[in-house]
Amino acid sequence: MATIRVNGRQREVPSAPDTPLLYVLMNDLELKGPRFGCGLAQCGSCSVLIDGVETRSCVTPLRSVGSKSITTLEGLPADNPVSRAMTAEQAVQCGYCFNGMIIKATELLSKNKKPTEPQIRTAMKGHLCRCGNYPRILRAIQRAAGVVNA
Repeated sequence: MATIRVNGRQREVPSAPDTPLLYVLMNDLELKGPRFGCGLAQCGSCSVLIDGVETRSCVTPLRSVGSKSITTLEGLPADNPVSRAMTAEQAVQCGYCFNGMIIKATELLSKNKKPTEPQIRTAMKGHLCRCGNYPRILRAIQRAAGVVNA
């Protein structure tokens, strides 16, 4: 058994230390936010925040988490500005990238309250949207940052 801190709660999980964190979150804790996308840390669907840093959970072994704090999509405030902006800009179509985009944008805005468009583009590199909604996603992040008017 391992004990991890997820979304503000200590949780006991029966997984082996080399189990990818994504599998622990999905299978042991039945969380729906992080998704399996590529399994190679290339798409961002499995992203979580570990001590506030966006991390690809599909390649992160359980043993590396230790006492760090894990935040999944479910652990963010229900009415967070990034989610509201994604909805307002109709940036989500199939929803597969949604988790990773929200997690990464949340990390970005926690470090840079008013990012420029190039800063947003750089931060979001490696987060793939199967629907190609990048212009709407960009505008949603700008809206969440208050860079564009609602």
